[in-house]
Amino acid sequence: MAARTKSAKDRPSYRCTECGWTTAKWLGRCPECQAWGTVEEFGGAAAVRTTAAGRVSTAALPIGQVDSRQATARPTGVGELDRVLGGGLVPGAVVLLAGEPGVGKSTLLLDVAAKAASDEHRTLYVTGEESASQVRMRADRIHAISDHLYLAAETDLSAVLAHLDAVKPSLLILDSVQTVASPEIEGAPGGMAQVREVAGALIRASKERGMSTLLVGHVTKDGAIAGPRLLEHLVDVVLSFEGDRHARLRLVRGIKNRYGATDEVGCFELHDEGITGLADPSGLFLTRRDEPVPGTCLTVTLEGKRPLVAEVQALTVDSQIPSPRRTTSGLETSRVSMMLAVLEQRGRISSLGKRDIYSATVGGVKLSEPAADLAIALALASAASDTPLPKNLVAIGEVGLAGEVRRVTGVQRRLAEAYRLGFTHALVPTDPGKVPAGMKVTEVADMGDALRALPRRTRAQAPREDDARR
Repeated sequence: MAARTKSAKDRPSYRCTECGWTTAKWLGRCPECQAWGTVEEFGGAAAVRTTAAGRVSTAALPIGQVDSRQATARPTGVGELDRVLGGGLVPGAVVLLAGEPGVGKSTLLLDVAAKAASDEHRTLYVTGEESASQVRMRADRIHAISDHLYLAAETDLSAVLAHLDAVKPSLLILDSVQTVASPEIEGAPGGMAQVREVAGALIRASKERGMSTLLVGHVTKDGAIAGPRLLEHLVDVVLSFEGDRHARLRLVRGIKNRYGATDEVGCFELHDEGITGLADPSGLFLTRRDEPVPGTCLTVTLEGKRPLVAEVQALTVDSQIPSPRRTTSGLETSRVSMMLAVLEQRGRISSLGKRDIYSATVGGVKLSEPAADLAIALALASAASDTPLPKNLVAIGEVGLAGEVRRVTGVQRRLAEAYRLGFTHALVPTDPGKVPAGMKVTEVADMGDALRALPRRTRAQAPREDDARR
C-alpha cells in the first residue's frame, strides 16, 4: 500500500528566532539576517492566503487639497539640531539618532527634552538603560529640569504604549530602541525581530497621534547602526552622532531626512555642565600664536554646507630605526603618504623618506576631503625645512600625483569664512571665482607654485642626510 502523502498542514516549517524569516526546510544559517543556529521548527506550514479589500481609514484626496500645515516643523530649542533636522521636529516624524557609547547621545536628547517641553507640548523621556534617579541626576547637572518633562524607566513595549495614553506627549524620546522588548515576540531585547516590532509599534503610534519621536540607536564595532536595515528605511530621519571621546567637539550629521537636506552638520561642544551648540566652531580647530611656527598650515574644510577653518600640523625628526615612522591623527594615512611621495618626486624634497613624520589636526577634527591636500603638503614641506609659512595664510586645493593642484567645490564659501576670521592670504587652484575684497588670493597650478609661498631656501632641494653629516 502506498504511503500517504503529507499535506501542507502536516509538513513542519521553520522560523528564524532573530528576524522572523520562515522557510519550509531547516537551514543552519538564516539567509535574511545571516545568523547561525537561529532557524527552529515552530509548526505546520502556513497556508497561502490572500487579502481582500477592506475599509479605508481616510479617503484619497487630490494632492493639492492635502493640508500641508500639519507637517510644519516645530523648533526643539537646540539651534544646531534644528539646523540638521531642517527647522525642527515635524509632528508624526520618527528620528533615529545613532552613535558610539559615551559620545553624548543621552545628554543631548535630555537637553532637547527639557527645552522642547512647554504648557502646550509635553515631553515623555523613556529610558531603558538607566534608572529614573540616574537620569534625574544628569538632568540636575545639565540644568534640564522642566515641569512638563515626564520621565519613565521601562523596558516593556506595552508599558511604553500605556505611558503614551497617560501622558499624551507631543514628543517621545526612547533611550534606546535596543533595550525595549515586546512580550508577544520571541527573542532577547536588541534582536532583529524585537527591534523591528518595537520600532514598528512606535512608528504607528507616532503617525496616529501626530507625536514626534526620537529613538536612540546603538552602533556596531564597524560604526554601522545596529539592528535590521529595515529600521533605517522605516524612520523618517537618520542622524549620526560623531566625535572622539577625548575631544570636546561633537558632530551631528544627517544621513537620511525626508523633511530637509542631508548635507547639514550640527556642531556641539561637550563639557562638564552638559552639551552646547557651537554656531562658530572654527575656534576649536585653531591655535592662536603671535609668531608662525614651522610645520603648521591652515585650510578650510566643508562639513556639509558649513565651512570650518582647521589647522594641520606636521613634525619631522631623524629616525632611529631602519623603517621610519608614519603617524597620523585626524588625517587619512593614505593621503599623507601620497603627499610625501608628491613632495619627494615633484617638489624635490628628498629628506622626507628617511625621517620619522608625525601629522595631526588640532581640536579633534577629522579631515578626509581632498581639499586639504595642499595644506598637508605645505605643512610637511615647512616641517622638513624648519621654516614657517607666512602668517594669516590658508591653503585650499586637491593635489594630484603629477603635482598639479586641482579645483575643489565651494572655494568662494571657504574664502569668505577665512576672511571673516581675519585671514588675509590664500593659496587656491586656478580660476577660484569671486574672492572677498581685501583678501590676497594667489592661484597655484602645481606644487612648484605652492612651495614658493615658503622662504627661498625651501624651494631648493632639502639637505640630504649625507650632506648634513658633513
